[in-house]
Amino acid sequence: MLGIDDPWIWGVYLLCILSTVLCVSYGIANWNKGEEIEKQEIVEEAAWEAQELEMQEKELGM
Repeated sequence: MLGIDDPWIWGVYLLCILSTVLCVSYGIANWNKGEEIEKQEIVEEAAWEAQELEMQEKELGM
């Protein structure tokens, strides 16, 4: 079939196709996971920066 007689070559082609399908399905399943954590980290970082500015103003007397 298609000029390929070796079963190992067919196995390699099959594994390439299956790994592509697996990677695409994994990417679709995990597309937006972790977004909640990112939002929480942004809020924490903003609070930390505000606290740092307050400390700098106290120390430098601005």
